[in-house]
Amino acid sequence: MGKGEETRQTILDEALSLCSRIGVSGLSIGALADKAGMSKSGLFAHFGSKEELQIAVLREGQQRFVDTVVRPALKQPRGVARLRAILTNWLDWTRRAQLPGGCPMNAAANEFDDQPGPVRDAVEAGLADGRRLLANAVRLAVEAGELRPDIDVEQFVFEFTGIVLVAMQNQRLFREKDANRRALDAFERLVRDYAVQQKE
Repeated sequence: MGKGEETRQTILDEALSLCSRIGVSGLSIGALADKAGMSKSGLFAHFGSKEELQIAVLREGQQRFVDTVVRPALKQPRGVARLRAILTNWLDWTRRAQLPGGCPMNAAANEFDDQPGPVRDAVEAGLADGRRLLANAVRLAVEAGELRPDIDVEQFVFEFTGIVLVAMQNQRLFREKDANRRALDAFERLVRDYAVQQKE
């Protein structure tokens, strides 16, 4: 990695941490320049606009999510064990990714859902990638004979994602210490609803 790429990566790391606390819409070239100890012109050399910076930060967050949540889960066998690992990693990912204010992508989904434009498109594309990945993991669980062949994959993904989002809200807003346990209990109930019934 060259010096320019290293500088860009340093800026993105700082920007992602900042977005975790203040949101993607609150990110500005000036605020980031102050935080990174750089001039505005220095930042503009790497990101020509606030919008370009926001999109780059979202993509960086998405990559960090993959590295923190998805890749470790792939070590588990295809099936429910892998789905459970995705859930467990996801519930804890912002702490392990050192994002003190929570998930920037979730925050951005709320900030930009009614604001058409490239940033909203980037948020939608990132979350859609996550849904497709999760749907594929569900289909692999069907192939492994652990979930029913007639499963409504999209419904499973919908409920799985809902479990994660409400757990994160309970963790961060309500400071509920049992949020992860409740999420895992909800996941096990969801799996039971779709599990292949064992023949006696």
